[in-house]
This record gives sequence, C-alpha cells and structure tokens, in this order.
Amino acid sequence: MIEVLPDRLEGAPSQLRRRWSDEIKEQAVAASLVPGANVSAIARGIGISPAQLFDWRRMALRKGSASLPAPPPDASLEATQPTPCVIEIVVGGVVIRADATADETHLRRVIRAVCSA
Repeated sequence: MIEVLPDRLEGAPSQLRRRWSDEIKEQAVAASLVPGANVSAIARGIGISPAQLFDWRRMALRKGSASLPAPPPDASLEATQPTPCVIEIVVGGVVIRADATADETHLRRVIRAVCSA
C-alpha cells in the first residue's frame, strides 16, 4: 500500500494510477496560469510531472474552462511617441527637410531662397 505523503496536496489520490478530481486539476491549472508562476514547481508540489500539468493546461484552454492572462502592457510601447513625418525636397544639390506640419508659405520662401542662391 502506498502512503499519502504529508507534503502532497490535500485530496490527492493514493492509488498507483491516480485519478485526480476536476477540482484539483482546476486549482493546479489556475495556479500555473498566474503570471510568473513556476509550472515545474507547482507540478512537483502536487506530485506529478510538469508534462502532466502542461497537458491539463492544454486541455483546459481547449475546453475554454481556463484562459491565459492578458500580457502586461509593454512600458516601452507606451513611452514611445510617433515620429513626426518629415518632408524632403531636393533642389539642385540642396536637401530641404521640413516637418509635415510646416507652413506652406514658409516652405515657398525657403525654396525660392535656395533656388535664387
């Protein structure tokens, strides 16, 4: 007869071929889906292989009884601001670069000045 180890999850079956209740599986899957969770450590704590826990996760995700948590927003994406559009005008050998919001009359003056030089 196999003894139930004291460090095993309460409610774990003691037979050779263990039959885990749906409740225990759900608890293990939920714990493994927490961001930053160590799936191998959770599996060892229950007394199963990590592959078995990953299989439970895969089945729960397919059934829709569990879902992956949304990834945290990437701080680098929030901090970046869109780069303004730049207009490049080549007159002869001179390149005139202006912001897309530049005033048209100002650009005409600059182009005339470059052309007359």
